[in-house]
Amino acid sequence: MTTTALIIGDLQAGIVDGHPFVADMLPVMEETILPAARAAGILVIFIRTGLRTSGLDAAAGNPLVTALRRAGTLFHEESPETLVHPRIAPLPGEAVVLKRRASAFAGTDLDLLLRAQRIDSIVLTGVATGAMVAATLYDAADRDYRLTVLSDACADGEPDVHDFLVSRVFPARGADVLTSHGWTARL
Repeated sequence: MTTTALIIGDLQAGIVDGHPFVADMLPVMEETILPAARAAGILVIFIRTGLRTSGLDAAAGNPLVTALRRAGTLFHEESPETLVHPRIAPLPGEAVVLKRRASAFAGTDLDLLLRAQRIDSIVLTGVATGAMVAATLYDAADRDYRLTVLSDACADGEPDVHDFLVSRVFPARGADVLTSHGWTARL
């Protein structure tokens, strides 16, 4: 039984299709990472962002969440735009966790799923590097998970933010930073 989980964050239809910097990383996920993880028996967990259409979960003092809620239906939980992109759709038995904040742990059952499966190591991918990936990494580190970030399977609308995080911040926080090929070669 593997003790590693692959976390795929916010690669949902509306984000991938609406942002070229995200679409460019989709083939890496589709052709390299997902097939390798599944073949190795690694637990795959998809994370998606979806806010309540009513706005009850968007505090007036939180400008980021308020802006996401106001971005049309892109982040409304009932919208097809929030579903995992169909090119990397979850297989039966793979978990999809709905989150309402940057971290995949904040207010979700992700930690419960990982602990129930005796996972102690997380491989983190997704968008944006400066939001979901960073917030989830910090949260996971505080929960004592071993961390790996796949640098070519994360992206940010600001490439310099992505580069700084994967080259300086994440390694300084104890994460291994690898490329997808570097990681799959270790499986």
